Amino acid sequence: MTENHRIGSNRSNRSNPLFTRREMLAMSGKAALAGITAGTVSHAAEKRPRIACVVTYWAAPGSHADWIITKLLDGYWWQGAHVPSRVDVVSAYIHQLDESGLGRKVCAAKGIPIFKKVSEALTLGGEELAVDGVVLVGEHGIYHDNLKGQTYYPRWWLYEQIIQVFEQSKRSVPVFNDKHLSTSWDEAKWMFDKSRELDFPLYGGSSIPFYFRKPEIEIDADTPIKASVVVGGSRDAGGLFHAVDVLQCFVERRKGGESGVEAVQCIRGDEVWKWTERNPWAGKLLDAIGKRFDLKPGHFRETSRHGPSVTIVDYRDGTKAAVYTGRGVGWTYAGDIEGQNDPTIISMLGWPGPYAQYHAANAFEHWLVEMMLTRKEPYNAERLLLSTGIVSYNMESNWENGRHSDIGRRIETPFMDMTYRSTRGPLFNTGPRPPVVPYIRGFEK
Repeated sequence: MTENHRIGSNRSNRSNPLFTRREMLAMSGKAALAGITAGTVSHAAEKRPRIACVVTYWAAPGSHADWIITKLLDGYWWQGAHVPSRVDVVSAYIHQLDESGLGRKVCAAKGIPIFKKVSEALTLGGEELAVDGVVLVGEHGIYHDNLKGQTYYPRWWLYEQIIQVFEQSKRSVPVFNDKHLSTSWDEAKWMFDKSRELDFPLYGGSSIPFYFRKPEIEIDADTPIKASVVVGGSRDAGGLFHAVDVLQCFVERRKGGESGVEAVQCIRGDEVWKWTERNPWAGKLLDAIGKRFDLKPGHFRETSRHGPSVTIVDYRDGTKAAVYTGRGVGWTYAGDIEGQNDPTIISMLGWPGPYAQYHAANAFEHWLVEMMLTRKEPYNAERLLLSTGIVSYNMESNWENGRHSDIGRRIETPFMDMTYRSTRGPLFNTGPRPPVVPYIRGFEK
């Protein structure tokens, strides 16, 4: 079962006490006194943005729509404390409405109207854009997969309807897009270009780069990174995107900034280890991760659930990177940095749960809200586009003329020439892990 379809269970940690609304509010007050949002928007001065949510499917506590929108409604956990909601969800559109019983119940309990069209959700049934931000969650639902392992979520189709409202209203607002932009590079590039043409901030991608880290460090901008490896669950497109976005959040900090991607290749099966032997820079970093976790030699060869795979990324400035399918290390980055004897290793560890609440999304939500309040992207949206492109061409690499090969072809990508210098600070969550706090749904079950 792929990450994209693992939405049916609701794992809860019954050993932790549940907080009442009064206790949550008390903790929120303590959070404000502690100044946990230092360097962001002042709560006293901010205006609450009105948010339209456009989603594919909202049917289980494990669906991304539930993880994300309930945090917009009830607040989220950031740097060890609860932050109350600072936005108002005023409308929703649910593509697979009949299958989305949970979403219908939440919206009814919270007084959120569900509209039949995307345009109506953005105009609140009127003629002009009537919201201050749009949250697009095009993940999960009953959609078909192709042979390459891509699920055809209708993100571009939904986004295109959002753009139509912006253009007709001659006004735009910030847009959040969960996970990768599209299965298609052409569609993803169009989505990115529209954000620049219509002058609105675009943010999204994977929640994992924002998750708790061990150690709690960020790589400095202009670090002379020579090569990088990421290990994580990355067999299908959805899982791979998490690992690729982890890679990009680190390599964009390299000396000279992001230069763009020259080529992408995917290798699967036993050929992965033959390629690794021919590329000792990758083997060295992979071994360093294994040693950090005290894993026995050959661990990654033996524990790939669906068989080994490696995504090879060549950057235009000569930097090299590889993303391996591997278990037992969460999502872990290793970087070979000029002047250092040992690799820099940073891990995002532990199941981000309880599953029903998915605490990896808390920092993700924090920066979503900050973007709605400030109209500033938390990080360069070019990174989201590059991560999308790497995943798309990885899935394409092993297929040609309808035939599959474990040794995928190297696909040159001269059009992935986005350049920028990352000036952001650390975006990941810190402090104690959040307790188990039920969402305030307004109904029992």
